[in-house]
Amino acid sequence: MMEVCASSRRNITVIKIFFLILLISDFSSTIHAIRKDIGFQIIQSCKTTVQGRYLLSDDNGYVCNAASVNSRSRCCPQTGEKFYCHGCSLLSQCCNSYEYCVSCCLNPALTSKERVLKMKVAKPATARTYTSVFDYCAGRCRHSSESVVHENAYVSDFHHCFSLPSNSSRKNGTLIEARLNGINVVVGRQGESCNSVCKLRGQLCVPNKLVVLNHCDVIQKYMNCKGSCLASVGADQPAEVVYDAPIHLSPGSCLYTQTQAILSCDGSHQHTRRLCPCA
Repeated sequence: MMEVCASSRRNITVIKIFFLILLISDFSSTIHAIRKDIGFQIIQSCKTTVQGRYLLSDDNGYVCNAASVNSRSRCCPQTGEKFYCHGCSLLSQCCNSYEYCVSCCLNPALTSKERVLKMKVAKPATARTYTSVFDYCAGRCRHSSESVVHENAYVSDFHHCFSLPSNSSRKNGTLIEARLNGINVVVGRQGESCNSVCKLRGQLCVPNKLVVLNHCDVIQKYMNCKGSCLASVGADQPAEVVYDAPIHLSPGSCLYTQTQAILSCDGSHQHTRRLCPCA
């Protein structure tokens, strides 16, 4: 009788151990399934500009209304155009809006990351370098002493510029000044040819110097160019479109031609003021 009871107890113990193993096995597989299925969404944050009252630009290259920025990620909705250069002149790399200047500057085709990350934030040798292209663009597009005149007025509405600083610009400026030695650069009146402009000063127009003046950086030195500097085709160039010109002619814009063979001292247009070399 005692042997039967002992055998029964052993059987019960084996059964308990069996069910315990099944329970542990089932529990562990369930836990494994739960751990495998659950994932935590990683929210990627953005850097944004803070200067604008209504618009913001993020480090992805998008511009958006400040009210539409994602409150958790601080990113703009990726519904608009990336690297948007609205109101920018790609020739001068200057814009009339800070946020669009930053967005345009972030375009890898326009700004070299390798060059930017090697640049100093300030002139001293101890100055730190930029940590990202966004930091460069956000800083470069702000106003600088180069964009103001008389300390209280902007040279142009396009005073947010992102072009990489270069020592070659100073050399080119010196070279141009040398090529214009002895030349009086005169801004004509609306509709006048350079022959007429120079004749009124008792001088003659110098045709081969029109090529020297036919560059945006030179035109902007003598004219307002508030509507940017645009490539055009016309014998009246280099010139500035007058402000009361039809809207399709881009009033206030300066014009240069890529077809230098058509430059002429005789050229004129009823809606432009010419930049003339007289001697």
